[in-house]
Amino acid sequence: MKADYSPVEVESSAQAFWAANQCFKAVEKPGADKFYCLSMFPYPSGKLHMGHVRNYTIGDVISRYQRMKGKNVLQPIGFDAFGLPAENAAIKNKVPPAEWTYSNIDTMCGQLKQLGIGYDWDRKLATCEPDYYRWQQWFFTELLKRGLIYRRNSRVNWDPVDQTVLANEQVIDGRGWRSGAIVEQREIPQWFLKITAYADELLAEVKQLEHWPEAVRRMQENWIGRSEGLEIDFTVAGRDEKLTVFTTRPDTLYGVTFVSVAAQHPLALEAAARDATVAAFVEEASRGDVTEAAMETMEKRGVALGVDVIHPLTGERIPVYAANFVLMSYGSGAVMAVPGHDQRDWEFATKYNLPIKQVVEAEIQYAHLKNPVSNPQNTNFYLYVPTQWKDWYATKGVGPLVNSAEFDGLRFHDAFDGIAAKLEAQNAGRRRINYRLRDWGVSRQRYWGCPIPIIYCADCDAVPVPADQLPVRLPEDLVPDGRGNPLLKLGSFVNVPCPQCGKPARRETDTFDTFVDSSWYYARFASAGSHTGMVDERAAYWLPVDQYIGGIEHAILHLLYARFFSKLMRDCGLPAVAEPFKRLLTQGMVLAEGFYRTTEAGGRDWINPKDVERAADGSYTLKSSGEPVTAVGLGTMSKSKNNGVDPAAIIESHGADAVRLFMMFTAPPEQTLEWSDAGIDGALRFLKRVWKLVADHAALGAIEPLDRAALNAAQKDIRRKLHDQLAKISDDFGRRHNYNTAVAACMELVNALAKFDDRSPQGRAVLGEALSALVRVLSPIVPHAAHELWLALGNTSPVIDAEWPEPEADARVSDNIAMVVQINGKLRGQISVPAGLAQDAIIAVALADEGVQRFLAGAPIKKQVVVPGKLVNFVV
Repeated sequence: MKADYSPVEVESSAQAFWAANQCFKAVEKPGADKFYCLSMFPYPSGKLHMGHVRNYTIGDVISRYQRMKGKNVLQPIGFDAFGLPAENAAIKNKVPPAEWTYSNIDTMCGQLKQLGIGYDWDRKLATCEPDYYRWQQWFFTELLKRGLIYRRNSRVNWDPVDQTVLANEQVIDGRGWRSGAIVEQREIPQWFLKITAYADELLAEVKQLEHWPEAVRRMQENWIGRSEGLEIDFTVAGRDEKLTVFTTRPDTLYGVTFVSVAAQHPLALEAAARDATVAAFVEEASRGDVTEAAMETMEKRGVALGVDVIHPLTGERIPVYAANFVLMSYGSGAVMAVPGHDQRDWEFATKYNLPIKQVVEAEIQYAHLKNPVSNPQNTNFYLYVPTQWKDWYATKGVGPLVNSAEFDGLRFHDAFDGIAAKLEAQNAGRRRINYRLRDWGVSRQRYWGCPIPIIYCADCDAVPVPADQLPVRLPEDLVPDGRGNPLLKLGSFVNVPCPQCGKPARRETDTFDTFVDSSWYYARFASAGSHTGMVDERAAYWLPVDQYIGGIEHAILHLLYARFFSKLMRDCGLPAVAEPFKRLLTQGMVLAEGFYRTTEAGGRDWINPKDVERAADGSYTLKSSGEPVTAVGLGTMSKSKNNGVDPAAIIESHGADAVRLFMMFTAPPEQTLEWSDAGIDGALRFLKRVWKLVADHAALGAIEPLDRAALNAAQKDIRRKLHDQLAKISDDFGRRHNYNTAVAACMELVNALAKFDDRSPQGRAVLGEALSALVRVLSPIVPHAAHELWLALGNTSPVIDAEWPEPEADARVSDNIAMVVQINGKLRGQISVPAGLAQDAIIAVALADEGVQRFLAGAPIKKQVVVPGKLVNFVV
């Protein structure tokens, strides 16, 4: 091997070997213990950013480790390739989205190979490929047969610039998240998946995902949002008509002083037809932001409809208001208002001078008194607090009812049951379980997506495209101009015969939400290239995914939809599992600080801090040209923000292994990582030290077999350090996933080996054992250098086929043990004694220690205590 470490040569050689030998091709081996490791696939944005590098490095480290532990490993890669970013880029560059997308995929594949990620490239897929989305279309038609898909009009967020529907989460301050256009409310026909039919199962099983972060499980539980309550009927005054509301707090029913309905509720629309003031409010509300975050903070506004309802228990007339904080898409579009005990209702009632009633006694809930005299049982109790009338509106607890007729004095559960029974007896209410979760609208009014396989016929209505006519191919040569969906203008796509009657018909031009594309790709990887089905019997071998890796930003929607699709596939008789991801790791972000210059197009070019100097006036300029640059603080590295360190440049200057080592050493995977030029320099220096250790050792020729019985004390000591570190490293890799501390242990071992200057036959044998273990444990993190170093140590098979080194228990046992010496319980010294030494002899060694003698100062010893292997204590 060469004496100097050259990343370019080493990495190109290792990558060529892996490719030529198909080292990472995964093959099903019935009976073999498998390990399916998957990192969330990227959007083909053009180039990798450091967030990508971290994500895929973590997955590769885990995969390589599991392979060394004897697992049959599958690690695939693909691209989440449909969506608006490609359309926007196509508009900007005046090229078809397909051309832009496939070019970017080629670029990113090259970068991933440069990083040395051990993918099974034969399984590569992109969601924009017809061979992929053909089966997505087929699955849609199957779900339609089973009644799990339906079409209905839905009020949606409409982006007038991007000409598409936006999810609530894509509306920011009333504007589209990409275009910045003011979002409108429109009602259009949409296709929906019945995810609510699986709400109970999704909720129950997320609680059993013990290898998922607790925060992610909690976020999914909250999103599904199961709540038990009552549906209560209020009769519309003067009509034979009911206005139904749902509440989880029927105990506050006597505090209802008005009812709020959505601006699109039939009562509101009816009132708008006769009242200009109501009509204006309804029109204004149709343009408002309907995201939950916005509705929490927006000014609470409404208008009286001139309609009253009758309270089901008191018989009082209660006014009905249209309010901007009620959504027609949630429940019945009507809520009962209890301003005495709800902040939002209180704000509204105060604004419109509506009555406020107290029906729950104010108190501090479950106050806990630990005084052993007054509360010897250390139990909880309620502490009543006298309040002014203006304070009790904030009472949201479970205090006793007041002003609630025969229910006065009852607490929440008893009041709930009592009021529910009375309403049920009057046929005015019923117990219900509601969910925050809503059915999934999957229609998108955009071009670059998977076509929805439906044909509309005047006689036959919506007809699914037959299986033998799939896929419905998306034309890939269209160049969008930003004015609506170009498919609408393409007669050859839109105008088709009806599959049932043969008459002229019209093809659906909506495409699927891209979350559909990413909801089943993990299963397709397990059945790559199958021409007979969406998935085949191979999926039964690989699923579930043993380790899934991705950002916390996907904690809700992507993970929920993927879990949902897995259950759908199972119920359609496909090889699948109830839960697709056994373990979930949510990696932290990569942050950077540095400098950029503004390009002619208004973008940002990253500048290496080494190339920048600070002028006398405090500004920053390029050293080479004096061109001004802008300093930025810590920020998330991302392609969309154009603020990332370019991985390609760092790989060119430092090598892929140095980048990988830096990523794994700087922070635990789930924590934020701060980019540092000094850190990447340090990673390269460490690799050079390891390279030199092996090169110097290999230059001296072959080594003799290790003779454990012939080792001297120094040789035993270095072996003990080796196997102690191996125990720690193995635990860090296998159980804790704390790769940063594993690297730190490797660095400690390298320091010890660098000081071990013993060229005797057994000294070299010990060093050879240590270097062999070191190269193997580093190989998942720095696979290129490890590939070359392993061969230099005399091995003929590649290190990826080597077994993980296990610590030897006997090697970790020391001939001598360290014991602390205490005097009256205070530490006064430390001694080293042979293992198994008799207690009398241990005491003699302790008494002979100069430091102990100084503290004893001749004082008579009253008692001597020896705790074997740990300490000696003298009582004086």
